[in-house]
Amino acid sequence: MTIPFFAPRFIDIGGGAVSRIAPLLARLGVSAPLIVTDPVMVKLGLITQLTDPLAAAGIRYTLFADTVPEPVDQVIDAGVAVARRAAIDCIIGFGGGSPIDTAKAMNILLAAAPGTRLRSLKVPVSADHAAYPLIAVPTTAGTGSEATRFTVITDTETDEKMLIGGLGALPVAALVDYELTLSVPARTTADTGIDAFTHALEAYVSRRAGPISDGYARAALGLIGPNLRRVYQAPDDRAAREAMMLGAMLAGLAFSNASVALVHGMSRPIGAHFHVPHGMSNAMLLPAVTAYSLHAALPRYAEAARLAGFAPQEAADQVAGAALVAELAAINRDLAVPTPADFGIEAQAWRARRAVMADQALASGSPANNPAVPDAAMIIALYDRVYEG
Repeated sequence: MTIPFFAPRFIDIGGGAVSRIAPLLARLGVSAPLIVTDPVMVKLGLITQLTDPLAAAGIRYTLFADTVPEPVDQVIDAGVAVARRAAIDCIIGFGGGSPIDTAKAMNILLAAAPGTRLRSLKVPVSADHAAYPLIAVPTTAGTGSEATRFTVITDTETDEKMLIGGLGALPVAALVDYELTLSVPARTTADTGIDAFTHALEAYVSRRAGPISDGYARAALGLIGPNLRRVYQAPDDRAAREAMMLGAMLAGLAFSNASVALVHGMSRPIGAHFHVPHGMSNAMLLPAVTAYSLHAALPRYAEAARLAGFAPQEAADQVAGAALVAELAAINRDLAVPTPADFGIEAQAWRARRAVMADQALASGSPANNPAVPDAAMIIALYDRVYEG
């Protein structure tokens, strides 16, 4: 058996990890970082949790804080221009999945030949080269981007969310500090939390799953399932926040190696065409896609339900599988996840984009990892089912 496995070279996990950024840079032999973050981190002063330790160590940094919630190629190009003007020897992605994904895409493009467009590097191309060591510092418990070899960027000319994958997207190191999530708003907590659960579940049922990714996925399901509602309802619960942060990172390791499946394949086009936050679009899809896929991997879905605490350990597979679908729908209600219609997407616009979205979902390759592999007609039918709630 051959099992390739990909992970950052170093991960520092725990409260206060961000304060150890300067020793980490010294360990990596770098001292001139470009920090990639978003305007909110700067406006609210949260960036100081990273920059103060750097300043105390006498480390000068360059700041690029123009990232947007769902990364687009134009922002990547702007960040690359800043990086090329600055004297840097590493990149730090600080924030949610969007700043980290932006940092990854910038780093890949900086290593490419001048004039290269990101669209030429999307899957199935393997983007294995990066210009600088990348350090990821997540501030949400959700995307797992700090531990993955993927980034997702929207092509503004085609409205396609491009999946870009390869060693060039894999951070060299990550600082996983749950204390950075304590101030995250409830909506973001919910969306990123369901995103993390989706990563763990899809990695566990993926056709590309293996014994190593299974271990991470199982651990992630056990951490996220019991705490998903808790961090939304009691945001100051530090134990729940810590469990979610660890679970999200483990889920990232799982899907970075087993890949995601149909939920993510269908989710990316929704985000690109209708600007729905990624975790929210995953949540919209998760109950319906799980119900569709259940028959093709019932033992796996049933075990996921048991691991997450959604079904008793003694529950038969049919019972546990049904409990999983019911619980996913209940979580959406409890965490106030809207339907596409509730989000404000008009039915006519949704219908008009279904075929294009289905084609883009299939082109990403993710649906081929699903236990039940759909054709375009099935994906369109699922889009209809999701819109109708």
